[in-house]
Amino acid sequence: MRLWQQWAPMSQLLRLFMAERGAQLLGGAALAAATALIGMLLLGLSGWFIAATAIAGASAATAWAFDVFMPSAGIRLLALGRSGSRYAERLVTHDATLAVLTALRERLFRGWAEPEAARRLLRQPARLLFRLTADVDALDALYLRVWVPLGTALVAAAAAGIALAVFVDPWLGLGVAAWFVVAGLGIACALAHAAQRPARRRAHAMEALRARTVDLVAGQTELAMAGRLDAQCAALAAADARLARADDTLNRLEARAVFGFGAVGSLALCATLLVVAALVEQARIGVPIAALALLLVLSAAEPFAALRRGALELGRCVLATRRLAPYWEKKPARAPVQPASADVQLRQVHAHPAGRDAGASLLRDIGLVIAPGERVALVGPSGAGKSTLLALLAGELSPQSGSLRVPLSSLLTQRTELFQDSLRDNLLLADPSAGDDQLWWALGSAGLAEDVRRLPAGLATRLGEGGLGLSGGQSRRLALARLLLRDVPLWLLDEPTEALDAATARDVLRRLAAQIDGRTLVMATHIRREAALADRLVVLQHGRIVADLRRGAPGFDAALNRLRPD
Repeated sequence: MRLWQQWAPMSQLLRLFMAERGAQLLGGAALAAATALIGMLLLGLSGWFIAATAIAGASAATAWAFDVFMPSAGIRLLALGRSGSRYAERLVTHDATLAVLTALRERLFRGWAEPEAARRLLRQPARLLFRLTADVDALDALYLRVWVPLGTALVAAAAAGIALAVFVDPWLGLGVAAWFVVAGLGIACALAHAAQRPARRRAHAMEALRARTVDLVAGQTELAMAGRLDAQCAALAAADARLARADDTLNRLEARAVFGFGAVGSLALCATLLVVAALVEQARIGVPIAALALLLVLSAAEPFAALRRGALELGRCVLATRRLAPYWEKKPARAPVQPASADVQLRQVHAHPAGRDAGASLLRDIGLVIAPGERVALVGPSGAGKSTLLALLAGELSPQSGSLRVPLSSLLTQRTELFQDSLRDNLLLADPSAGDDQLWWALGSAGLAEDVRRLPAGLATRLGEGGLGLSGGQSRRLALARLLLRDVPLWLLDEPTEALDAATARDVLRRLAAQIDGRTLVMATHIRREAALADRLVVLQHGRIVADLRRGAPGFDAALNRLRPD
């Protein structure tokens, strides 16, 4: 049962490969087998032709009778055919593999683009990045270095056995084929088993090395201030040492495998030499056929040696498959989210953010209806559930129970998510079809157009990681411009002026108010200046709505005045 559980994801991956490019993958394997067969035939025919020509040239009578044109033409044809089939095999197999891995990355990305994905990315961004890059890259070895070489080796062994049985001796053909299959596959299986643990250790060490290197480069200032720079360097050196030990183990195993495959081929060649020598002495076969048999056996051993690389990487492939298998199929939401509508409706919703106990819902029995065009402020103490409710409305969190209906929305979080790219490309994330006129309008509406015009490269200005190069206020205005570019009926704002100075915050809120007409606004806040934009206050405590106050109703002004002043 444990063995099946370990290899079950491999069968699922095989089905995914075949469903995506099955015909092309099979065609590539057939071309690889054809290349090996043509190579064996080319080497065998060349040996036969050289030996036959030498014997025919021993006397004038046989020299005149011997036809040199047909074999030499066959050799040229096989040489051209081998080059063509090798080129076609590389083209088809690599094109199919890259296409399958591209489709797999898209499938995985869609599997991660579900509720709570952003929270997981923030918790473990490096790990998910490695799943999408290094682990997917590891899967190409399954087809290119395991499945294709394995099929080619079996076809080569069968072809050599059949040819020897027909032209030399049936028992020799059966023995050679059986020896290659049993000994060659035995060495490959033993190598794969021995390399499984060091291959996994190497994958873990490589991941740790990359993660710690990124942490050291990106967080060197914080590490130095905390006095942890030397500790991080030591952790990096430890990961590098583990990687070196795993590489050393794998290199030793590879050296032993090279010796083993060489011994298998040498023993087969020696046995064949003894058999054909005896048959030549008994005049049962000629010297040219003996040369053909020896070269066929020599060429049949080559495909088995190609299994060495795949056997070494099989452990890494199995690890990558087991890591990725849970994400191949997108999981359905735990509670149904109904199609988008003009208004916002939550009925008896229970929800909790990722990482909490499923039985301890943060939001309990939430019932809320927001009409189109309303401006609602979610207020309450920290931990009351304001950001969690916004995450529900944005689709970043699935409800545990209840029903939820929301229109298309755009979320402006407390963190300004900018990327190491140009200003233009950071804006185009909101609307890839927007032209420069629209971009300048959004920048002007956000109060950033004059600052961008003063930059030498304008919209083409490159930002550093996290928007490095812009001040905090400019970064917030750029995020606001990106929000304005999205033509959606619902805006979701999570403390939009947090950490801004009072003047910048008032200007951002003024520009928000100028652009909000015709849209629904839901804002989580504990600041009075932000809540003043709303005409309705929804008060949360301990994950429940304890008050729903409209402007002009008793208690609205009192609730507003209890918020933190500007």
